[in-house]
Amino acid sequence: MKSLLNIALGLIAAVSMVSCFQNNKPNYQFMPNMYEPVGYETYGSYEIFPGGMEAMLPVEGSIPRGWNPYEYPNTNEGLEQARIELKNPLKVTEKNLKAGGELYTVFCAVCHGDKGDGQGILVTREKFLGIPSYADAGRNITQGGTYHVQMYGLNSMGSYASQTNELERWQIAQYVMNLKAALNGEPLMEVQLDTAKTTSVEMSEENLPMVDSSEQNIPEDETSEQQH
Repeated sequence: MKSLLNIALGLIAAVSMVSCFQNNKPNYQFMPNMYEPVGYETYGSYEIFPGGMEAMLPVEGSIPRGWNPYEYPNTNEGLEQARIELKNPLKVTEKNLKAGGELYTVFCAVCHGDKGDGQGILVTREKFLGIPSYADAGRNITQGGTYHVQMYGLNSMGSYASQTNELERWQIAQYVMNLKAALNGEPLMEVQLDTAKTTSVEMSEENLPMVDSSEQNIPEDETSEQQH
């Protein structure tokens, strides 16, 4: 008799617990902090914040940590000025040229070709047409101009400022100049001794040019030559 009573009480308790169960919300939270965040959720909706969302835009004028502003504007005049004035702060070392070649293969060769002759795989497959060779007559390719084009893009080429950092863009610029020299049958850049004091990653805030990437889009009527 007692056994039947215990069984009945157990069944009643089990049914009572199951009847209150909800799939979308636990009945009991033994460790509430594991379920309910103490802080605000990144994309949570809260009346206390402007616009009602916790994720807000950075303060105007903010720049990412480690980012140097770029002072040349996204115009034809800015490109020409960068060609003349902007100089590569990196030493010409085997390490920089090797890194530049690897980065060029990843980001540039698909259009410009492994040799810089404008015969990348997308060109040979006729996905893009009219990619000029670095050796084409009349092309004024400098390291400053190459860096500028990587920052903003030019014509059908988009900006690579988000895919590469400042060091990588300068390494690519070095490698592009060697490709141009090879196509023209000219001597390559003279490689300097790569010692601990002249390492390719010595790019402190003091020896890097100031940059400002507030503009990223090339005007639709841009008529400058395509350069990388």
